[in-house]
Amino acid sequence: MSGEAEQLYAVLRYVRPLHLVAARAVTHALAGEHVTMGVRAVLEVLSGQGAQPVPAIGRALSMPRQVVQRLCDQALELGLVDTAPNPAHRRSRLITLTDAGRAAFERLHAVELRNLGEIAADLAPDDVAAALRVLDALTTGLARFAPAGASTVTEEFA
Repeated sequence: MSGEAEQLYAVLRYVRPLHLVAARAVTHALAGEHVTMGVRAVLEVLSGQGAQPVPAIGRALSMPRQVVQRLCDQALELGLVDTAPNPAHRRSRLITLTDAGRAAFERLHAVELRNLGEIAADLAPDDVAAALRVLDALTTGLARFAPAGASTVTEEFA
Protein backbone atom coordinates (compact mmCIF):
# COMPACT_ATOMS: atom_id res chain seq x y z
CA MET A 1 0.00 0.00 0.00
CA SER A 2 1.29 3.47 -0.86
CA GLY A 3 2.24 6.01 1.77
CA GLU A 4 -0.60 8.27 0.65
CA ALA A 5 -3.11 5.43 1.01
CA GLU A 6 -1.78 4.74 4.51
CA GLN A 7 -2.21 8.41 5.38
CA LEU A 8 -5.80 8.43 4.10
CA TYR A 9 -6.47 5.32 6.15
CA ALA A 10 -5.10 7.18 9.19
CA VAL A 11 -7.58 9.99 8.46
CA LEU A 12 -10.40 7.43 8.35
CA ARG A 13 -9.25 6.06 11.70
CA TYR A 14 -9.80 9.56 13.14
CA VAL A 15 -13.13 10.03 11.39
CA ARG A 16 -14.74 7.06 13.12
CA PRO A 17 -14.16 8.27 16.70
CA LEU A 18 -14.82 11.85 15.56
CA HIS A 19 -18.24 10.77 14.32
CA LEU A 20 -19.05 9.14 17.67
CA VAL A 21 -17.75 12.05 19.76
CA ALA A 22 -19.62 14.54 17.56
CA ALA A 23 -22.79 12.48 17.95
CA ARG A 24 -22.40 12.58 21.73
CA ALA A 25 -21.81 16.34 21.68
CA VAL A 26 -24.87 16.92 19.49
CA THR A 27 -26.99 14.62 21.65
CA HIS A 28 -25.87 16.54 24.74
CA ALA A 29 -26.80 19.85 23.08
CA LEU A 30 -30.22 18.39 22.21
CA ALA A 31 -31.08 17.68 25.86
CA GLY A 32 -34.37 19.33 26.66
CA GLU A 33 -35.16 20.05 22.99
CA HIS A 34 -37.26 16.91 22.36
CA VAL A 35 -35.35 16.56 19.10
CA THR A 36 -33.30 13.52 18.10
CA MET A 37 -30.05 13.71 16.17
CA GLY A 38 -31.85 12.43 13.10
CA VAL A 39 -34.59 15.06 13.29
CA ARG A 40 -31.92 17.72 13.84
CA ALA A 41 -30.19 16.52 10.65
CA VAL A 42 -33.46 16.87 8.70
CA LEU A 43 -33.89 20.41 10.06
CA GLU A 44 -30.36 21.25 8.94
CA VAL A 45 -30.99 20.06 5.38
CA LEU A 46 -34.23 22.04 5.17
CA SER A 47 -32.57 25.10 6.68
CA GLY A 48 -29.76 25.02 4.14
CA GLN A 49 -31.56 23.78 1.03
CA GLY A 50 -35.16 24.88 1.53
CA ALA A 51 -38.23 22.70 1.05
CA GLN A 52 -37.34 19.21 -0.16
CA PRO A 53 -39.16 15.93 -0.80
CA VAL A 54 -38.18 13.03 1.46
CA PRO A 55 -36.02 11.28 -1.20
CA ALA A 56 -33.93 14.45 -1.69
CA ILE A 57 -33.42 14.79 2.07
CA GLY A 58 -32.34 11.14 2.11
CA ARG A 59 -29.76 11.78 -0.62
CA ALA A 60 -28.43 14.83 1.23
CA LEU A 61 -28.02 12.76 4.41
CA SER A 62 -26.90 9.54 2.68
CA MET A 63 -29.79 7.80 4.42
CA PRO A 64 -32.55 5.53 3.08
CA ARG A 65 -35.84 7.18 2.19
CA GLN A 66 -37.72 5.04 4.73
CA VAL A 67 -35.52 6.24 7.61
CA VAL A 68 -35.88 9.87 6.51
CA GLN A 69 -39.65 9.43 6.23
CA ARG A 70 -39.77 8.31 9.89
CA LEU A 71 -37.65 11.30 10.91
CA CYS A 72 -39.90 13.67 8.96
CA ASP A 73 -42.97 12.10 10.60
CA GLN A 74 -41.38 12.71 14.02
CA ALA A 75 -40.58 16.32 13.09
CA LEU A 76 -44.15 16.78 11.82
CA GLU A 77 -45.55 15.50 15.14
CA LEU A 78 -43.32 18.00 16.97
CA GLY A 79 -44.54 20.85 14.77
CA LEU A 80 -41.05 21.46 13.38
CA VAL A 81 -41.94 20.74 9.75
CA ASP A 82 -45.00 20.82 7.57
CA THR A 83 -45.83 19.43 4.14
CA ALA A 84 -46.71 21.26 0.95
CA PRO A 85 -47.66 20.22 -2.57
CA ASN A 86 -44.72 19.41 -4.80
CA PRO A 87 -45.12 20.95 -8.26
CA ALA A 88 -42.55 18.46 -9.63
CA HIS A 89 -44.29 15.32 -8.31
CA ARG A 90 -47.94 14.72 -7.53
CA ARG A 91 -47.47 12.21 -4.67
CA SER A 92 -44.10 13.19 -3.16
CA ARG A 93 -44.91 16.19 -0.98
CA LEU A 94 -42.36 18.81 -0.03
CA ILE A 95 -41.17 18.94 3.57
CA THR A 96 -40.91 22.53 4.79
CA LEU A 97 -39.58 24.06 8.00
CA THR A 98 -42.10 25.71 10.29
CA ASP A 99 -41.17 28.81 12.25
CA ALA A 100 -40.72 26.54 15.30
CA GLY A 101 -38.44 24.22 13.29
CA ARG A 102 -36.36 27.11 12.01
CA ALA A 103 -36.03 28.54 15.53
CA ALA A 104 -35.10 25.13 16.97
CA PHE A 105 -32.39 24.58 14.36
CA GLU A 106 -31.00 28.09 14.75
CA ARG A 107 -30.87 27.68 18.55
CA LEU A 108 -29.10 24.31 18.30
CA HIS A 109 -26.74 25.46 15.57
CA ALA A 110 -25.74 28.55 17.58
CA VAL A 111 -24.62 26.30 20.45
CA GLU A 112 -22.69 24.09 18.02
CA LEU A 113 -20.97 27.08 16.43
CA ARG A 114 -20.06 28.52 19.83
CA ASN A 115 -18.45 25.20 20.82
CA LEU A 116 -16.69 24.84 17.48
CA GLY A 117 -15.45 28.42 17.76
CA GLU A 118 -13.43 27.42 20.81
CA ILE A 119 -11.77 24.64 18.79
CA ALA A 120 -11.28 26.83 15.70
CA ALA A 121 -9.35 29.39 17.76
CA ASP A 122 -6.46 26.91 17.93
CA LEU A 123 -6.41 26.09 14.20
CA ALA A 124 -5.08 27.87 11.13
CA PRO A 125 -7.76 28.60 8.50
CA ASP A 126 -5.60 26.93 5.83
CA ASP A 127 -5.51 23.73 7.88
CA VAL A 128 -9.30 23.70 8.15
CA ALA A 129 -9.61 24.30 4.40
CA ALA A 130 -7.20 21.42 3.72
CA ALA A 131 -9.17 19.14 6.04
CA LEU A 132 -12.37 19.99 4.17
CA ARG A 133 -10.74 19.14 0.83
CA VAL A 134 -9.44 15.81 2.14
CA LEU A 135 -12.74 14.81 3.74
CA ASP A 136 -14.63 15.77 0.57
CA ALA A 137 -12.24 13.68 -1.55
CA LEU A 138 -12.62 10.72 0.82
CA THR A 139 -16.41 10.96 0.84
CA THR A 140 -16.63 11.28 -2.93
CA GLY A 141 -13.99 8.65 -3.59
CA LEU A 142 -15.33 6.05 -1.16
CA ALA A 143 -18.85 6.50 -2.54
CA ARG A 144 -17.59 4.86 -5.75
CA PHE A 145 -16.96 1.65 -3.77
CA ALA A 146 -20.22 1.68 -1.77
CA PRO A 147 -23.19 -0.11 -3.35
CA ALA A 148 -26.20 2.15 -3.84
CA GLY A 149 -28.92 1.59 -1.27
CA ALA A 150 -26.66 -0.31 1.13
CA SER A 151 -27.45 0.26 4.77
CA THR A 152 -25.05 2.37 6.80
CA VAL A 153 -24.24 2.96 10.44
CA THR A 154 -25.84 6.39 10.01
CA GLU A 155 -29.20 4.64 10.32
CA GLU A 156 -28.48 3.79 13.95
CA PHE A 157 -28.60 7.50 14.82
CA ALA A 158 -32.04 8.01 13.30
